[in-house]
Amino acid sequence: MIRTLVLGDGLLGSEIVKQTGWDYISRKKDGFEATHSWQNNYFSSFRLHGYHQIVNCIAFTKTYSQDKEPNWKLNFEYVCNLTDYCSYYDVKLIHISTDFIYGNNKINKNPDEETVPVHAENWYSYTKLLGDAYVQLKGKNPLVIRTSFKPTPFPYPRAYGNLVGNFDYVDVIGGIIVKLINKGATGVYNVGTENKTMYQLARRTKEDAELIWGKMHPSTPEDTIMNISKMEKFLDEN
Repeated sequence: MIRTLVLGDGLLGSEIVKQTGWDYISRKKDGFEATHSWQNNYFSSFRLHGYHQIVNCIAFTKTYSQDKEPNWKLNFEYVCNLTDYCSYYDVKLIHISTDFIYGNNKINKNPDEETVPVHAENWYSYTKLLGDAYVQLKGKNPLVIRTSFKPTPFPYPRAYGNLVGNFDYVDVIGGIIVKLINKGATGVYNVGTENKTMYQLARRTKEDAELIWGKMHPSTPEDTIMNISKMEKFLDEN
């Protein structure tokens, strides 16, 4: 039996645990500090041993933040430490990344997993991209998930008509990720559903959502559309 551990109990981590019943640890529940190095046995003290695969849902997700330090520590340094730990103990790492790394791609309007993202417009996108690269370079058959998800039902009164991507509600995205994990996917996968605007997504669960246009924030990409055909083909064939 494959034993799986989820790190983090935020929106996605909680949803994955809800759908699977997998074990999880977090800062809130266990005092797990992701910024510690694995070499000092800190990870080991939290019973990471004995698991065959680890799903990393821990990240600094304040995408508007212009503060380099928390992005660098959680989205890059911590990911490097966790990757080294998993490689040393021969544990498969499933790392949750973001569609922001494809934001406003001007070279390829439908970027796939082989497209080199070069349009990181904030510290969040840039450090997530660096973390991706380290997992691919140093991990042992890892799975990197590039995705975006929203709470369900849609919690905001207004939704942008000019924000487009493959985002969906967290229960939908979480379900796809669980399928990929259970089917043994490895490599990089863009995970999402059909192209849509944020307003179209909002209307599915909030009929009175107000349509607005404009820029959410100077560093927020309006277009995070990505090619999800690799994911669709894998799930169809497995």
